[in-house]
Formats: sequence, structure tokens, C-alpha cells
Amino acid sequence: MNPETLASLQTLLQEMGEASLSTLLIFFLTLLFSLPLGLLVAFGRRSRYKIISLPVRFYILIMRGTPLMLQLFFVFYGLNPLFGIQPQRMQAAIIAFVLNYAAYFAEIYRGGIESIPEGQYEAGKVLGFTRAQTFFHIVLPQVVKRILPPMGNEFITLVKDTSLAQVIAVQELMHVTEKFASSSVSTIPFFVAAVFYLVMNGVVTRCFTVAEKKFSYYR
Repeated sequence: MNPETLASLQTLLQEMGEASLSTLLIFFLTLLFSLPLGLLVAFGRRSRYKIISLPVRFYILIMRGTPLMLQLFFVFYGLNPLFGIQPQRMQAAIIAFVLNYAAYFAEIYRGGIESIPEGQYEAGKVLGFTRAQTFFHIVLPQVVKRILPPMGNEFITLVKDTSLAQVIAVQELMHVTEKFASSSVSTIPFFVAAVFYLVMNGVVTRCFTVAEKKFSYYR
């Protein structure tokens, strides 16, 4: 490998390493906000009051029924003319990802909650627990165990979906990859990017494998 090629490869790895930090930032901030928001949305979706459940169902329909790329465009380009709000590129990406993934997480939560027999709540009542205490101390651990596989799929998808942030020019991993690929007319940046994504998803997969073993006593 000649010195020029080696220097180019070093520059590629350095810039892709820095860009991967933006990818990880999108990933972790999306989870930080969308996981609790998804639980609230799931409660709203299950509400007996239509004034709550109907708007929540409409929100879930919009988020799951339209492309994430379109939602990114709307948040970055549409909020300013409609509401006079102009988020920064990274802020727009985080907002769009959080709103999108909260809808998916909400349906996963709902499926997990509704899979728990009503007898669990009755047992909690016999033990003197309130319904809230029964949910958090008895039902929720069982729900977490049951939703781990679909949650793992969503986490892995999120790692890959972060590449969509490039459509609003966020300097994440795929944005830098395409820049190098077009300037060098080479496919090497794509192979390097694939390694970065595989490593990140390998870590996610390992974490969920450990979590599933930890919750294996709920059978």
C-alpha cells in the first residue's frame, strides 16, 4: 500500500470515527426519550376515554404509516413555516427519531402489557398492592421479559435508521461515507461503514442476549 493510499485510509477512518459519534448520539438520545414516551403513549392507546385514545391512535398511525425520511423533512423544513420554529439539523433529527420510535415502542409495550393475564392484577390486589404498585412490581418485569426480542429488533433497526439523518445533512456515519465514496470513486468507504454498523449492532445484540438471560427466571 503506497503512502498516499495509506494517508487517505487514515483520514477516512478518522472522519468516520468522528461521524460515528453523531450516529451514537442520535441512537442514545432517541432511546433516552422515546422509551419513556412510548410507555406513556401505550397507556394513552389503552385508555378507556376516547378523547385520549383516539388522538393517540391517530399519532401512532401517522408515525408508523409515513416514512421516517418524510418525517425528518417535515420537522426540519416544515416547523418553521407552520409554527415559526427552526430546529438545528441534529435537533430535528432527534425530534423526528423520538416521535417515530415512540410510536413503535408504544405498540410493543401495549402488546406486552395485554399479554399478562388479569389474574396478576388480582393477585396484587390480594397482597394489598394498589393497581399502580401491582403494575410496576409484578406486571412490568414480566412485560420487559416478553418484549425483549421485539425491542432488540427495533434497537438494531434504529442503528441502521440513523443513516437517514443524512437527508437533512447531519454529519453522521453514512453522510461521511458517501462523501468519501464520491470523492475517491471507490467502494472502500462503504465496506468500512458496514464494519462500523456491524460492530454497533453486534454490541446491541450482545446486550440483549445478556438481558434475556437475566430475565429468564420469568417463564
